[in-house]
Amino acid sequence: MRDIAINLRAQARQRDLIDQAASQLGRNRSDFMLEAACEKAQNVLLDQTFFTLNAKAFASFSALCDAPLQTNPALDALLAATSPWDAKTALKGSAFPKKAVAKIAKQDKRTAAA
Repeated sequence: MRDIAINLRAQARQRDLIDQAASQLGRNRSDFMLEAACEKAQNVLLDQTFFTLNAKAFASFSALCDAPLQTNPALDALLAATSPWDAKTALKGSAFPKKAVAKIAKQDKRTAAA
């Protein structure tokens, strides 16, 4: 049982966005916000976790980090798309282009197989 109150102020558009997302998941605003905040807090703390690598693993890790990025047109298209919470897009009821998402999934399968 929850026994501590957490209060915050938000803009109407922020509340509406949170309510829309919570509704999509069949949750109320409080449950959704608490779950999202705890998930974000865990990620922040996990990002601060220290890990060690032996010399061989570090060399592999460094090589991956230093390698040039490969272009991915499908990902570029997805990132260039208007987000579903953008006011213009939300009014039209559209979301990310299905073609771009399908291309990324196909690209991921090829990358995983390599």
